[in-house]
Amino acid sequence: MTLFERGCALLTPDQMRLADRLAIEGGVDGVALMEAAGAAVANAVAGRWRKCPVLVLCGPGNNGGDGFVAARHLALAGWPVRVGLLGDRRRLSGDAAYHAAQWKGPVEPISAGMLDGAKLIIDALFGAGISRPLDGAAAEVLAAAGARGLPLCAVDVPSGLDGAGGEVLGMAPRADLTVTFFRPKPGHLLMPGRALCGELVVADIGIPDKVLDTVLPDTFRNRPALWAGHYPWPAVDGHKYQRGHALVVGGQLMTGAARLAARAAARVGAGLVTIAAPAAVWPIYAGASLSIMVQAIRESGALEDILSDPRKNAIVVGPGAGVSDITRKHALQALASKRAVVLDADAISVFGSDPEALYQAIAGPCVLTPHEGEFNRIFATRGDKLERARRAAVQSGAVVVLKGPDTVIAAPDGRAVINDNAPPELATGGTGDVLSGFIAGLMAQGMEAFLAAAAAVWLHGEAARRFGPGLVSEDLPECLPRVLRRLKGSMR
Repeated sequence: MTLFERGCALLTPDQMRLADRLAIEGGVDGVALMEAAGAAVANAVAGRWRKCPVLVLCGPGNNGGDGFVAARHLALAGWPVRVGLLGDRRRLSGDAAYHAAQWKGPVEPISAGMLDGAKLIIDALFGAGISRPLDGAAAEVLAAAGARGLPLCAVDVPSGLDGAGGEVLGMAPRADLTVTFFRPKPGHLLMPGRALCGELVVADIGIPDKVLDTVLPDTFRNRPALWAGHYPWPAVDGHKYQRGHALVVGGQLMTGAARLAARAAARVGAGLVTIAAPAAVWPIYAGASLSIMVQAIRESGALEDILSDPRKNAIVVGPGAGVSDITRKHALQALASKRAVVLDADAISVFGSDPEALYQAIAGPCVLTPHEGEFNRIFATRGDKLERARRAAVQSGAVVVLKGPDTVIAAPDGRAVINDNAPPELATGGTGDVLSGFIAGLMAQGMEAFLAAAAAVWLHGEAARRFGPGLVSEDLPECLPRVLRRLKGSMR
């Protein structure tokens, strides 16, 4: 595992337990790990809120032990602290029992009545490995805290949130701040977990990075560190033919979609970009694209003559194409070329009645970019979003970009990346077409499909974030140069 992958790793709850165990077996004291975790929670709270009455809700396991440490540190700093425990204090064990014994104040049974007078809640009831729906007194007190609008800091995850998949088991509170340890978990980034965690702080508690060489994480947070070393920056002695030739297959009615994809492919660095346009609307495409070449598709709808040029090495099919036999034909022709192919929108939906035909046709580098509706038309996978994307990538043999505020990029070899920089402004028409163009433009320049998809998704989100409110899809390619300049400068 590279240093960059270590820094971007996401750990499931099981992997985090293994990392803890490896650290302890390697000589790190478990009591010290819990002390560092609880202290990190107290420091994060003290850095974000003024002193006020705080209620620390402790669970019966190690998460509760972290809560007892946090309570002790805040009390020593002069905060009014009240501690509630779910269960019997005498049944605590191990490091949690040790740290509970260090708390010299009263410990009360958890109840909604404890909220009276509290101005801040620390939720240390259950961590990321919860396996059953939250219920009983724990659910009651957290629901009451939410109803009162009390600010809440979650330890590891908001109780009731599955750290592996980001799903809510029964109920989970909405935190203003979540403090986790060593590495984030997929559930911190996947919806609805991302929305429930609030600000996420990842604290270093003394677990050495070398444990990751044994844990071997295969899920990562999408950051330039993962792919920037493979980014195809122009060479001083390069020329346009070395930078690839992207082909975007245009539709007859929604002509703007293909033009957006083509513009995006050009902006991200493809040396040449051509739109293959139906002959009837060739003038519309040709008249609106100054730097983009436009080539007419024969009346038969076949792409053979256009694909006869082997320099056209990355193909986009789907934006504005329509769900039709012609779109299916174009997708199959593109895939049969064994060149890099991006299938989006209608080029995915057109296989809804026969997904197996799509899977069998994928013979070269291919990226599928469905949103949830399109995904469900061609895949019947179950589980959380990460699991479904992974299984779909294996099933199809393609890199799958399952879009959303928590876009997952999954490769057939099991690697997966979760993206978390997408702002809500991206939820507007045409932005998916731009993303397809970014991916194809990077693959045209020789970037491997999985890394090209990860890079494109991050650049797409970063361009939208930098533009901010008022974004429309046309703004994304025009904002990209600023993002690329900053990225290139950060690598010097």
